Amino acid sequence: EDAEEAQPLPAVFASPMRGMWRDEKVALYCDQVLLGCKAEDADEAMSKYLSERLKIKDKWLGVWKTNPELFFVKYEETSIPYVGILVEVTCKPQPNSSSCFKVTVSVAEPFSSNIANIPRDLVDEILEELEHSVPLLEVYPVEGQDANIHDVALALEVVRFFYDFLWRDWDDEESCENYTALIEERINLWCDIQDGTIPGPIAQRFKKTLEKYKNKRVELIEYQSNIKEDPSAAEAVECWKKYYEIVMLCGLLKMWEDLRLRVHGPFFPRILRRRKGKRDFGKTITHIVAKVMTTEMVKDLSSDTLLQQHDDLDLALDSCYSGDTVVIFPGEYHAANLALLTDDIIIKGVGKREEIMITSEPSHDSFVVSKADNVKLMHLSLIQQGTVDGIVVVESGHMTLENCVLKCEGTGVCVLTGAALTITDSEITGAQGAGVELYPGSIAILERNEIHHCNNLRTSDSSKSTLGGVNMKVLPAPKLKMTNNHIYNNNGYGVSILQPTEQFFIVAEQTLNKGAASGDKKDDKMLSKVMQNLNLEMNNNKIEANLKGDIRIVTS
Repeated sequence: EDAEEAQPLPAVFASPMRGMWRDEKVALYCDQVLLGCKAEDADEAMSKYLSERLKIKDKWLGVWKTNPELFFVKYEETSIPYVGILVEVTCKPQPNSSSCFKVTVSVAEPFSSNIANIPRDLVDEILEELEHSVPLLEVYPVEGQDANIHDVALALEVVRFFYDFLWRDWDDEESCENYTALIEERINLWCDIQDGTIPGPIAQRFKKTLEKYKNKRVELIEYQSNIKEDPSAAEAVECWKKYYEIVMLCGLLKMWEDLRLRVHGPFFPRILRRRKGKRDFGKTITHIVAKVMTTEMVKDLSSDTLLQQHDDLDLALDSCYSGDTVVIFPGEYHAANLALLTDDIIIKGVGKREEIMITSEPSHDSFVVSKADNVKLMHLSLIQQGTVDGIVVVESGHMTLENCVLKCEGTGVCVLTGAALTITDSEITGAQGAGVELYPGSIAILERNEIHHCNNLRTSDSSKSTLGGVNMKVLPAPKLKMTNNHIYNNNGYGVSILQPTEQFFIVAEQTLNKGAASGDKKDDKMLSKVMQNLNLEMNNNKIEANLKGDIRIVTS
């Protein structure tokens, strides 16, 4: 006799919280479910909330989604993400932690699963072993039942979301005076990740770290449970190793949460290395970066030039002292030391800039970071892959970018407070934030550049979508000089000026935009006044086809 083949699963309620706005989520968790709660009371509050909602309906149909390991010894995770079974649910949950709620289930008719050939006998056997009791949060109500079931589905998702993203295992171990404020911050963080305000690479790294933390915690609990009687010395050491790794991951997650994974670059120094300064004998060296050095490569150098050849850009940078020059010949390179520029050097490519490609390491936080007094990059292509900070970050001192291509994946160029940047004849594209981000009190000169297709954020928050080609943060105002630049096809504004309050600059935006669109009319009195107030000098720039407009003053 042929085994009974499972029918396809019916549709379950599709994410009842999906339509909720950020403010609605905050109101639900902070003003209702967790109102006045401390972290140690959160479990009880969630349990109470869920119990009240489950009184609406004590029997309903749902899809039980569980780990395939329960049914199969070997399986491919990509092909079977879960085993789903249509069940009838009887709700008589015990008033303990809602994440551990158990409900009684039985296989519903017709027998249905996401795996057509799963044996009915196997399902019955597994449920017998479980005494027909499964975690409530693994059950998803089926559509097409009475209206009350939608409320049950919403309540279940509210609790799942809390334990999946808002709850941290360390919450009840630490004193927190205002727990709901912490929950609000995490809701904002989640929303910023979902709507694209936080660049994809940063969001992915945060999610992976959070998942790793949870897995390591489970590993430790399982390892400890398998230790019989008193642990051996080796077992004790292994426990400490696992615990220490959890503590490190916990610290990293806390730091990221505190910084809100900002899209606007780093908030603390990345470079902790001291300057070398000049060599003792006062000479400078030209470092040739190429697999093989030939006389043709150095024919234009003076006869008394001191040369050193490297086949690795990292080694060349590590060998540099102030005053040195690094000459790079066509090829593809990686260099972690580009994130540690402390000495005054020149790094330049030979040939077409598109042929000298320097790519970031996806596992590193930073790509190009400088705190040198005067560092210069020329004739290069910088290709960002997966790094968290801006493609170029000027922490302090002055950096010059000349005839370079910057292909961003995350944040663009960041000039921090007190630092200075000059960019000429270069191209910046692909940034998820602004192409150039100027922090308060920074200085930048932009001449003959193309800045386009920046602010590739998928965001529903209009205030977050203003960044485009160039973004200035004022108070105190940065200084910016722009001449002969082409800023186009950015998803925000061509130039955005971020001020803390509407009263900081009282300006006529229509006049400002009119001045930019008509070629930066220098004889316009209002425009000149605005430029003077902002330390902003603009001449002969072409700002066009930007989604939000050319120039805009926005409030933070």
